[in-house]
Amino acid sequence: MINELYQKALELDKKDELAHFKEAFVSEPGIIYLDGNSLGRLPKKTITQTNDLVLTQWGKGLIRSWNERWIDLPQKTAAKIARIVGAQPDEIFVGDSTSLNLYKLAFAALSMNQQKKKIISDNLNFPTDVYILQGLIEQQFIDHSLSVIESEDGIMVNENRFEEAIDTNTALIVLSHVVFKSAFMYDMAKINALAHQKDALVIWDLSHSVGSVPVSLNDSGADMAVGCTYKYLNGGPGAPAFLYVRKDLQKQLKSPIWAWFSHQAPFDFSLDYQPKDNIQRFAVGTPSVLSLAAIESGLDITLEAGINRLRAKSEQLSEFLIELIQQLLVPLGFSIASPLDVNKRGSHISIRHAEGYRISQAMIKPYDDSKVIIPDFRPPDNIRLGIAPLYNTFAELVDTVERIWKIVTEEQFKGYSNSKDTVT
Repeated sequence: MINELYQKALELDKKDELAHFKEAFVSEPGIIYLDGNSLGRLPKKTITQTNDLVLTQWGKGLIRSWNERWIDLPQKTAAKIARIVGAQPDEIFVGDSTSLNLYKLAFAALSMNQQKKKIISDNLNFPTDVYILQGLIEQQFIDHSLSVIESEDGIMVNENRFEEAIDTNTALIVLSHVVFKSAFMYDMAKINALAHQKDALVIWDLSHSVGSVPVSLNDSGADMAVGCTYKYLNGGPGAPAFLYVRKDLQKQLKSPIWAWFSHQAPFDFSLDYQPKDNIQRFAVGTPSVLSLAAIESGLDITLEAGINRLRAKSEQLSEFLIELIQQLLVPLGFSIASPLDVNKRGSHISIRHAEGYRISQAMIKPYDDSKVIIPDFRPPDNIRLGIAPLYNTFAELVDTVERIWKIVTEEQFKGYSNSKDTVT
């Protein structure tokens, strides 16, 4: 069976019109990387671009490089991200972290809707997003409450539940477009429409969708969004995040952090704060030039490949992976913890097994000469297999599932500790 599946994979790889993009990334022989949904690979062009920035722009240009190269870098980067998420260039701000950007937008939204006291999220959301909301209620909006919609299966949320949950007292809904653990993908336009019927606002976390699935912020009627650039956009560890605010909302929302780069004229050094009247009112401090510059190559590759072509390949890869899992791993006690409907799924597949952590460790740190395969683990028992269509192949998926099959059937996982690494 394995030989037949591998031959099928090779045929699919031969037909892959995006296969050449794999060569645009640094890779090490003998390693299969299935964690691009946590940290994307390093584009080769990023090395030359950052070397030029450090040695030439910083080393030789010094402070002059602010006017020559750096001052407009956030806007240049924002324009490229806007093309990927279906927004206008002046609706995207790039900088800070996803959490800080979510805090800024949630604070602004709740301040604008002070008469409404209800916030809605779900129990599949990324925990930090919920922490941000809990902190806002604890520290600033003490008369507000957080309503958490529960998933019935730990994989998906019935979107019809929002029809009941959203009422005239709802100020804000905060959701992940693609859920971090199961890859369940919301119908963004549907949730936006339900919210707007009750004059509520929505903030979308795009961290697990940007660069892997088509996002249409403008066309879907989205109010606000946040997202990171270090996953499918391959911007590097700790790369600056971004936020989106619909153009007509920008002047109505006030950032909770009044700072230098959100001032109308920061280099006038006036002591009276006057916020910019555009998306830059959500800026805070000096742009992180080194990490900002490292995002550009990944964005260029994504734009060249095209998000619709990337999504089409992602769907093919994920459907093939599910076929492999059902044939080889389900009989061994694995279950699929992602939606089977490709239209409700992002670009990673979660599988569950009681020994999920030790199995993932055996994949990453083989005792023999097996290939190193890097997934990630999410408690209590989820192994996430991240599919990055820019550089993952069908043959790699066969190798991966065959390796997992071997680890379990030969009980190799028993040689590994259940003691968790700091980062899993």
